[in-house]
Amino acid sequence: MASDSPPPTAEEIAYHDCLKKQGVAIVYTDYGAPRVDKSKPWNEEAHKACEPLLPPPAKPQPADPAQVTAAQKESACLRAEGVSWYPDPDPVTAQIDERRGTPEQWTALKRDHIDALKKCRPER
Repeated sequence: MASDSPPPTAEEIAYHDCLKKQGVAIVYTDYGAPRVDKSKPWNEEAHKACEPLLPPPAKPQPADPAQVTAAQKESACLRAEGVSWYPDPDPVTAQIDERRGTPEQWTALKRDHIDALKKCRPER
């Protein structure tokens, strides 16, 4: 399957190899990039141990104003629907920082707030 995603970097591979040695379940994308298996419990000790190997984040790409506005409306809508912890998007990139919120909160969002997600993300 073709992908526009670049192949994994040596840093990504080293970081995920470290996590794997620490007992973290790793899955691979269609284009071979290693990722943490989010269906498994979070292992804070492993992530802290491997943090020095974590590659620097990619430089964020600015979103157009319509995307920023849509992301802001989505965040406000989800909070109004009872997801009080849901963060505001980045005002430049429109991205949600998933470090704001625990892995348990993100899992619960997808499990317990399906109706809110459908209401607040009608185009998805």
